[in-house]
Amino acid sequence: MTGAEDDTGGEPPCFAQNLVGGHLVDAQTWADVAQFRKSDRARLYALRKELSQDELARQAAAAMATLTRVVEDVAGKTVAGYWPIRGELDLRPWLRQAVAAGAQVALPVVVEKGRAVAFHLWHPGAKMTRGIWNIPVPSEARAVTPDIVIVPLLGVDDGCYRLGNGGGYYDMTLAGLVPRPRIIGVGHDFCPVQTIFPQPWDVPMDDVILGDGSHVRRDG
Repeated sequence: MTGAEDDTGGEPPCFAQNLVGGHLVDAQTWADVAQFRKSDRARLYALRKELSQDELARQAAAAMATLTRVVEDVAGKTVAGYWPIRGELDLRPWLRQAVAAGAQVALPVVVEKGRAVAFHLWHPGAKMTRGIWNIPVPSEARAVTPDIVIVPLLGVDDGCYRLGNGGGYYDMTLAGLVPRPRIIGVGHDFCPVQTIFPQPWDVPMDDVILGDGSHVRRDG
């Protein structure tokens, strides 16, 4: 969702070295975790860049087939997807099918840097504009609260905690949604890592779907 890679949990450190994103953490531990995540991001971005367009399309198709099976009936639900950037799996065909099946579909919009995103309604053919970070967003700002949020993964660990681009936007947003939506992470087949060393602000995925068609549900 953003090119920032600061892992702050949504807000910059303030008042004390060990206050990060509103959570008290050990400063040295956090420095080690941040460095680990930065290194893993670089590795995973490199793997993405190696994928051909055919392989990206194949993995997206496999993920969408599993997504259809996992989500089942979307009629009457509000589903937040994403506009793919930086080699993320392109799920827009699935989003178009969801609209045809009676769902409302929304896209994340960064309204203000460092703050929770809004979800604005989208439909096939909707007029788009460039938002913050130059990501296409719906021109008409019609905010909704999603029942399901589909989140792009850069990496994901054994506890279904997500490694993203590092800006903290999804964690900050998902933590503040009431009622909490069903959160589905979708990523490439090489996304799994043993751990991202989750921090207090990290929000786990309820489901993880990968480009090999596999599916893991956090509650087992």
